[in-house]
Amino acid sequence: MKKNIVLSVIVALSLISISSLPSRADVKDNEKIKDEKLKDASEQSEKAARVFSEIMNAPDKAVPGEIVEKAECIAVFPSVIKAGFIVGGRGGRGVVSCRTPQGWSAPAFLNLGGGSIGLQIGAQATDFVMLFMNKDGVNSLLSSKFTLGGDASVAAGPVGRQAGASTDAAMKAQILSYSRSRGAFAGLELKGVAITIDDSEMKGVYGNEVTAKEVLQENKRTAPEAIREFSRTLGKYSTRPTEK
Repeated sequence: MKKNIVLSVIVALSLISISSLPSRADVKDNEKIKDEKLKDASEQSEKAARVFSEIMNAPDKAVPGEIVEKAECIAVFPSVIKAGFIVGGRGGRGVVSCRTPQGWSAPAFLNLGGGSIGLQIGAQATDFVMLFMNKDGVNSLLSSKFTLGGDASVAAGPVGRQAGASTDAAMKAQILSYSRSRGAFAGLELKGVAITIDDSEMKGVYGNEVTAKEVLQENKRTAPEAIREFSRTLGKYSTRPTEK
C-alpha cells in the first residue's frame, strides 16, 4: 500500500515537472523573437552609423571635431518621421554609445517622443544627433526617462567652423543637439522632448534585467558583433577613452 502511494506521488510530481517545461513550440517562438530583435537592433545600429558618417564627411557642415572629442556619449536617431508623434507620441528610435576606458561602449537603444518635436520637423524624415557633453548629461541618459530642457539642459550645437564662436550657453549645456532634413544639417534646440530607454530592444539584445548603465558604462553586457557597427563608426572620429 505504502509503495503504491509513494509511486503515485512520484508520478504526480513528474507530471507536474514535465508540464512546467516549455514546449518545443515555445522555445522556437522565443528563439524567433530573439533573432528578430537582433536583426532589428543590427539595422538600427547600421542606420545610425551611416547617418553619423554622412554628417561627419560633409565638408564644413559636420559636427566640429573638437566637439566630438569632448563628447562623453553620442546618440543618433535616424529617419524620425512626423507621423510617429501624431499617432501614439512615439516619433523615433535611436542608438547611443558612451566612452569607456576600453573605447566606445556597446550600443544602447532609445525612444524619442513627446514635446513639441512634432512641430519642429516637416513631412520628410529627419535625422537627429545628440552629444552628451558632461557627467550630468550622461547621468540623465542612464535614467529610464528624461526630458530635454527639463531634466537635462540642451542647446543647439555648433556646425563646421563655428566651434570657436560657440556661445557660453551652448558650451555649458549638458546636451548639444542637431537635425538633418533634406540634406541640410544644423544645430537645433530640442526642448521638451522625452527620451526613454527602449526596454524591449535592450532585453532582446542583452537579456532580461539589463540596465543602460551596465551597457554604456560598466561593460557588463557583451554586444553581439552584428550590432557594434555604430560603436565602431564613432571610433573612426574619436578614440579618446573616458577617465577611469
